[in-house]
Amino acid sequence: QVQLVESGGGLVQAGGSLRLSCAASGRTFSTYAVGWFRQAPGKEREIVGTISRSGVVRNYADSMKGRFTISRDNGKNTVYLQMNSLKPEDTAVYYCAAREAVVGAMAWDEYDYWGQGTQVTVSS
Repeated sequence: QVQLVESGGGLVQAGGSLRLSCAASGRTFSTYAVGWFRQAPGKEREIVGTISRSGVVRNYADSMKGRFTISRDNGKNTVYLQMNSLKPEDTAVYYCAAREAVVGAMAWDEYDYWGQGTQVTVSS
């Protein structure tokens, strides 16, 4: 199995940027596709985007396209979420999740492993 730890969250002003990291340990990380999800208070968990195990295939939720970018460095066992032009509505706990597959999935229940989450707060 694989263990995931997110980092990089914090407080940022609207229009600012943050880069989240998802560090993996355990089995060979390059065999896992990864998804980023977020959950705001009182709301359901929603997909941010996914990245294939090679890093070639990436998909994003429509509301994140153009602002968020997912990348990975398998040599460092880390996946990144670069978030630009942040808005107050992006405030949420952000989670990374992994599944042993070629490509990611947009549904949260397709993932087997989850990190503990990192809080992102965007002030207006």
